Amino acid sequence: MQDALEVLQKRGFIEWCSHPEALSELFRTERVTAYIGFDPTADSLHVGHLIPIMGLAWLQKLGHRPIALAGGGTGMIGDPSGKTAERLLLTIEKVRENVEAVGRQLSHFLDFQAGQNSALLVNNYDWLGKISLIDFLRDTGKHFTVNYLLGREYVRSRLEDPEKSISFTEFSYSLLQARDFQHLFDTFGCKLQMGGNDQQGNIVSGIDLIRKTRGAEAYGLTYPLLLDSSGNKFGKTAGGAVWLSAERTSPYRFFQFWINGDDGQVEKLLKLYTFLSLEEIETLMALHRDHPERREAQRVLARQITATVHGEAAVKRVERASEILFGGGFEAADLDGELLRLLEREVPFSELPRRDGYALADLLVDCGACASKGEAKRLLRGGGLSLNGEKRDDERQDLAGSDLLAEGYVLVKLGKRRFHLVRFV
Repeated sequence: MQDALEVLQKRGFIEWCSHPEALSELFRTERVTAYIGFDPTADSLHVGHLIPIMGLAWLQKLGHRPIALAGGGTGMIGDPSGKTAERLLLTIEKVRENVEAVGRQLSHFLDFQAGQNSALLVNNYDWLGKISLIDFLRDTGKHFTVNYLLGREYVRSRLEDPEKSISFTEFSYSLLQARDFQHLFDTFGCKLQMGGNDQQGNIVSGIDLIRKTRGAEAYGLTYPLLLDSSGNKFGKTAGGAVWLSAERTSPYRFFQFWINGDDGQVEKLLKLYTFLSLEEIETLMALHRDHPERREAQRVLARQITATVHGEAAVKRVERASEILFGGGFEAADLDGELLRLLEREVPFSELPRRDGYALADLLVDCGACASKGEAKRLLRGGGLSLNGEKRDDERQDLAGSDLLAEGYVLVKLGKRRFHLVRFV
């Protein structure tokens, strides 16, 4: 077996690790089962989850067995780590919906049909939901002192601020996560828990519980918190989080997020978010350093991660959309229904009733592309309008039936960079 710890270290995944020499030896001598928990607080994961997901994916690629834990049980409590206020509690129905959605997204990264190292997807509600309070307090709570839990940074910070507090519900979260680790150790032989660097305390609780109750050694490691060049959490934009769900963040905007990445971070991102070898990344970065203006490193990164999350066909569509919006010329034949539906979310869009004898000047006003008919006519006379990639300069011209693309769309381009998409219904 390969030393997965060494691979993860070289690619920048590891912030902290318990007993690194012993864990390294474990990776070399046996197939290690490792898990990461994902609390289903939303119906989609986001870019911030990609480091732990790729960590699991790399373990599987190296011959080990990953477990993705959807926190259907802990998600009903809410992890207080890194939080300054009590979370809103979700209903059990909402948690179940989110667990199903998260599971579908994880399947893009993990292989659940890979034989001996097939990935597993488990839901901790299946065991936490069956434990009585008395059993939990006797079997788990007994092994943790209040002093131990008060040592958690997120507990101290909430207690020290008079305007904030922490409920017993959130105070007990670390014990629930420890019980998860113990259950996976007993059921699947899971010896390693991984997570973000805000999870170190919770991971240590699980290691302690296994040692006290099973007399066995378990391990933990955490990933670094990735920040952008402004010091903000990576994956947060002015519009909010960058989601893996196409409904929340379109494939086009997802692709553009990576294309627009900072030069100073792109090498680190290639190591964390792709399966390219370190040699391939070094070759790519050498080309990038010679011609940074081409942004080829960012383009490779965007292609790789967008293909994993949304598929190869989506990459082709978003690249074609980018060429249309930023690259200049195109023809009506380039604009099929799927591409037009993608553009509908990225450029100003209007729906108008279909009618005969629709003057182009009226169309430009009715869809909101021009403020007045005078402005529209001036634009036409000046040759600043194209319809589906074809120049139009006759202010008296009407829209013809042959101008309608698939599903009744018309793509209007005003000047060099301004677009408006119209769908006739």
